[in-house]
Amino acid sequence: MAGVKLDGAGIEKMKTLETAQSQLQRVHGFVEHMAVAAKAQQPTMAYVNQLRRSAVPMVGLLKGQFGMIADQVNALLLIASRNGGDQMRVRALREIVAQIRVQLEIAVTKTMELHSHELEKHQAIIPD
Repeated sequence: MAGVKLDGAGIEKMKTLETAQSQLQRVHGFVEHMAVAAKAQQPTMAYVNQLRRSAVPMVGLLKGQFGMIADQVNALLLIASRNGGDQMRVRALREIVAQIRVQLEIAVTKTMELHSHELEKHQAIIPD
């Protein structure tokens, strides 16, 4: 029976990705709250501020190992801070959250692929 074990770098990358995924879930929650507020014609700036406070640490977390994903989070922050219609902003934020989620899932797959080695139970070979 074979198993998979990650090396040290792979374990650290997986911890980073798991933390980023949980932070992205929080950001997604703020985006959805903003969507509800925008639909009800209520102010959305409170949600933008919460979104910024949640996304900025994610940039710092990802910058060292996953710079391209960190750049996408920066793009999310840029979209959140732009002026304009709330519906357009919500649509753009939903799209970029989905892109970041896909990139994190791809990074998990690549990390597993690059940093894992197979473990096999040693079985005695019985000569004939």
